[in-house]
Amino acid sequence: MKDALTKEKTFAHSIDKVWKAITEGEEISKWFIQADFKAEVGYEYTFTAAEEHGGTIIKGKVLSATPYTLEYSWRVGDTEIDTIVSWQLEESADGTKLMLEHSGISNFPEEAATEMLGHFDKGWDMCISGLTEYLTNEINKPAH
Repeated sequence: MKDALTKEKTFAHSIDKVWKAITEGEEISKWFIQADFKAEVGYEYTFTAAEEHGGTIIKGKVLSATPYTLEYSWRVGDTEIDTIVSWQLEESADGTKLMLEHSGISNFPEEAATEMLGHFDKGWDMCISGLTEYLTNEINKPAH
């Protein structure tokens, strides 16, 4: 059983802009789902999907938050199983390289783990797509 998913994406935006988008609740709510989130170790966050997307609630605790590295536990709905989401940003010649890892998926029972792996894989692809669209539109908006 595969235990972790990894995603990489390079954004043509500054590392600080990408960091802000993934660490501030107000920003996360614009491109992902409703977020009560602070990048502070120990903060117990809640992500709440809209009803049209199932109304799923994701809860967890921020485990690590240093400039450009973020890690938090991830518990879906009413499950009792925690997984770990890690984000790492690096400056690159093209802007900012984002590396995302979602690990601990094998903590689910075998059949459920396979199903969750598929859900998480699809979900993180949609998440990164939303982040890409958000950053592109935010950066290209004319100043008022």
